[in-house]
Amino acid sequence: MTDQYVPPKIWVHDTNGGNKWANINRPESGATHEKELPVGEHKLQLYSLGTPNGQKVTIMLEELLALGISEAEYDAYLINIGEGDQFSSGFVGVNPNSKIPALVDKTADQDLNVFESASILVHLAEKFGQFLPASGVARTTTFNWLFWAQGSAPFLGGGFGHFYAYADEKFEYPINRFAMEAKRQLDVLDKQLANNTFVAGEEISIADMAIWPWYGNLVLGNLYDAAEFLQVETYTHVMRWAKQLEQRQGFQRGRTVNRPFGEEWEKVEERHSAEDIDKVLAKKPQ
Repeated sequence: MTDQYVPPKIWVHDTNGGNKWANINRPESGATHEKELPVGEHKLQLYSLGTPNGQKVTIMLEELLALGISEAEYDAYLINIGEGDQFSSGFVGVNPNSKIPALVDKTADQDLNVFESASILVHLAEKFGQFLPASGVARTTTFNWLFWAQGSAPFLGGGFGHFYAYADEKFEYPINRFAMEAKRQLDVLDKQLANNTFVAGEEISIADMAIWPWYGNLVLGNLYDAAEFLQVETYTHVMRWAKQLEQRQGFQRGRTVNRPFGEEWEKVEERHSAEDIDKVLAKKPQ
């Protein structure tokens, strides 16, 4: 094939090419501009976007609040990655990797910066003593599936999602490669859920909160418009689990936070109190 791509000897970043995200992608880390992060009145300050990775943390926080744990009250500020907010000096100061979500816990004498969604989930679970067994087999099983999600979801998001939904041009090889992996992961999850109510056993855990925003949203038709393409209805146990969690108050509320996109009843760009979510969910068609 005469038009086959041949990698150069030395890779050079093409600042003029690429799709709409090209202007925010670069091979260097660090801040591009000076801007402090806003700070609200609560001890927990979240800076995020309502993507699957962002939903993990807001679902966790809303599940904690649903248990009546008032200390889990939080302020959630929108980080618009399309506008490059993640490269502000304030955000980089919390997360040098410039990825959402990022949390500042102001409970202690010194602010504690927590980044990477799994790290935030573990921090909150241990802080409040919820959704993570204290010891033994159940704790290890929860960590197994939490880190399965961290290792697998990039193939679904950055792999399948990128080439199937976001790339300017569709290419057969990468779509086939990552569709196969997405379906394999769904099969792994389906077999685990065949014998378990929740991913790590009979109790809901941070593993479910990490996995549902990706695989739950996928099979429910909320991600990439790829449900038919991947034949998600064949993963009956994943579908049962996804629908079960979708009915929980914390999941319904958490998935709306830091979303500048979607339907009017699921767009809560900033969250500072329960009322911020209440007034938006009130718009949901009955």
